[in-house]
Amino acid sequence: MEEIPLLKDIVIIFGLSITVLLFCHRLRIPTIVGFLVTGVICGPHGLGVIGDVDDVQVLASIGIILLLFIVGMEFSIKRLLQYKRFFLLGGLMQVILTGGVSFGIAQLIGRPIGESLFLGCLISLSSTAIVMRVLEERGESASPHGKVTLSILILQDVLVVPMVLLTPVMAGVNTNFDITLIYAVTKGVVILVVTFILAELIVPRLLYYIARTRSRELFILGVLTICSTVAWLASNAGVSLSLGAFLAGLIVSESEYSHEAIGDIIPFQDIFTSFFFVSMGMLLDTGYLMAHPFLIATLAISIIFLKSSAMALVTLVLGMPLRTAVLSGIALCQVGEFSFVLIRTGMDFGIGTEYHYQLFLAVSLLTMAVTPTLIHWSPSIANALIHLPIPPTMKFGLKPIIQKSEDRERDHIIIIGFDMGGKNLAHSSREANIPYLILEMDPEIVRLERERGEPIHFGDATHESVLKHANILEARVVAVSLHDPVTAMRIVKQVRKLNPSAYLIVRTRYMEEVRLMYQLGADDVIPDEFGSSVEIFTRVLRKFNIPHEKISDYVQQMRTEGYEMLRLLYREPTVFSEIHKDLRDVSTEAVRIGNNSPLVGKSLKESDLRNNYKVTAILIKRGNDTICNPEANEVLHENDVVVLLGKTKNLAKVIGIFRAQKS
Repeated sequence: MEEIPLLKDIVIIFGLSITVLLFCHRLRIPTIVGFLVTGVICGPHGLGVIGDVDDVQVLASIGIILLLFIVGMEFSIKRLLQYKRFFLLGGLMQVILTGGVSFGIAQLIGRPIGESLFLGCLISLSSTAIVMRVLEERGESASPHGKVTLSILILQDVLVVPMVLLTPVMAGVNTNFDITLIYAVTKGVVILVVTFILAELIVPRLLYYIARTRSRELFILGVLTICSTVAWLASNAGVSLSLGAFLAGLIVSESEYSHEAIGDIIPFQDIFTSFFFVSMGMLLDTGYLMAHPFLIATLAISIIFLKSSAMALVTLVLGMPLRTAVLSGIALCQVGEFSFVLIRTGMDFGIGTEYHYQLFLAVSLLTMAVTPTLIHWSPSIANALIHLPIPPTMKFGLKPIIQKSEDRERDHIIIIGFDMGGKNLAHSSREANIPYLILEMDPEIVRLERERGEPIHFGDATHESVLKHANILEARVVAVSLHDPVTAMRIVKQVRKLNPSAYLIVRTRYMEEVRLMYQLGADDVIPDEFGSSVEIFTRVLRKFNIPHEKISDYVQQMRTEGYEMLRLLYREPTVFSEIHKDLRDVSTEAVRIGNNSPLVGKSLKESDLRNNYKVTAILIKRGNDTICNPEANEVLHENDVVVLLGKTKNLAKVIGIFRAQKS
């Protein structure tokens, strides 16, 4: 029977990867390191069990294409234009600064000018595959430092094209620098124009006709065809396959079908991206690594320090706070995968030797391997640096934080993070005439929302001074809605220290983060998983034709009892545990009196809420007047908002009586 060599290689890689990743999981080593180790073991410089490394490289290329395709779909042309300051200015500054310092060091040790420029290009590039994988695993791709990092990574990928075209000039083979540069710029403009035409006119219509067939297979095939076609055409035009895939993602992102496409492609991307990391490990010569460990480690540490510092400086110049600068700098501390493509091109034109190639490869892979661990520790590093005696403009950013004002808000809500949860809270607060103030770390969001009239301010809420400017001392409620759990925990700790009496509610992504939030001082912690379960519960009941009012009662009861359950599950017992146990089924409910309620025109004594319904009216809101602890002879009017105290089941029964409306 005929043997398929590639299938045998895939089986070996999968089997070895499972074994290595199990050990990595037990030792809490990042999965990316596990894939790199797998490549080292099964590669030609390890056990040599892989028959044809080139076949694995093909699978790795598919992984990078799919990864960049998804990144392009998630980013979109509109978002790219929204972050143009980071993309253009930040990206160019980072490449010029990192490459310039590398060029200067190479000149000091006596290398030729062309080779020094080439080295600067190699070191200035970072790994899109590794950084995006780690940030997505940590849920930080939508955070401020995630957006800055992604913007600059994309520009680096774009700049690979002119770097490749200018390699013969740097090698001294082609001296027509002006012609080469004009050719590169012209090609870039043509590619951008074609991308825009496809995104706006052709691809959305094509996907519309495909989607009308309601065939999932046809839809997946159509999306993959668009991805591979654009990547192939870009490659024929002299652009890298991965950049072509990113452009294809941008094209699809402008249609309303991009989210469905992402969901369909991700399973393929995860598998093929794993081959990329394995293939990187296969390139490493372990003999060379063992022969020069000190040199490799020294150069790797130097590059990590140089790239982190340069990126942090660029982020600070762009006006971001120190914390964002440190997190972004550490995220881009490694050498990128496109540097391997570039160095091979350089060697073809006579730049460097096999010795230099192996040295650069070993150093680059070492920087890649430590990146997940460094990103994991980056919040702690940022926290340590923030406590140093650093000027406020560096700590908080060059953008204005909050202007001091004599008429600052009091008894207000502070909303930290303006994602969907923050927007909904701001909208409902505005409708209810409740004063609120928003703190957000993304300067573009701050600018856009300020133009729309939102009371939003740029500032890092982990800093005491920022919270004090937001008048945290007199805030009634603080709502934290962030993607970054580490930052959220620091904010909870800071808020609780400054205002022990404020009601502090935190949104988390997962249930396992709830306990720590409560331990740090949160009053309520709402995991996204719980909210999703309530929505599923609601929609299922609708399918069984359960009345809307009954569903509302169930949802109210589920939320009250469910959140109380979360508090009981995750809070440590206190000296008040017995009292808390007695009160765990007691709640309050604000309910408006409808125009057909039997309670309209009756006094509290006549309605006898306590005996008839086992609830007590503790407050009445009538227009602009608030009646606390109302007397027994207080008469209830239509549209009064009455705050009731009682057990959850009793509140659920009485709400319908209060809300009764004329049909």
